[in-house]
Amino acid sequence: MKNFILIILLFFCTIINANADEIKDIQTFFNEYINCANNYEQDFFNFYTNNAKIIRVVEKPDGTYTSVNIPIDKYKKEVKKSTKLMRLRKYKNNYYNVKITQLGEDYKISALRMPSTSNYKIPAHFIVGKDNKGEWKIKEESMNTKVQKFLESN
Repeated sequence: MKNFILIILLFFCTIINANADEIKDIQTFFNEYINCANNYEQDFFNFYTNNAKIIRVVEKPDGTYTSVNIPIDKYKKEVKKSTKLMRLRKYKNNYYNVKITQLGEDYKISALRMPSTSNYKIPAHFIVGKDNKGEWKIKEESMNTKVQKFLESN
């Protein structure tokens, strides 16, 4: 009986340790993503899966919200188009209150995002998981925004 309890205890310790290692890996991945995005590096899109879901939750002037799904190909084109202007404006995103929670085999990174061009923090989340090569990738990105331009594509 003692051996059985010891085996179960070791099993749970191993699972907890593995989970802690994955969370550390995800924190490192997220920090690398932020650094890459804020420095406008060319391999920025390597952080995403080929079919990543991009969502912008737009706050309308009347205080209501609308979700806009942006196809990844369109998102890539828009980011590439706006990079020079963003670089000139020294636009960056800072993330606060970062929390990582497990969702089955994936993880959700929740945070408050503060664009450098604003004085407010708004919700953001990322769903990350491993691809077929065992590398962490963003499967879903959702950011709240007050930018009304996103409604044009909806």
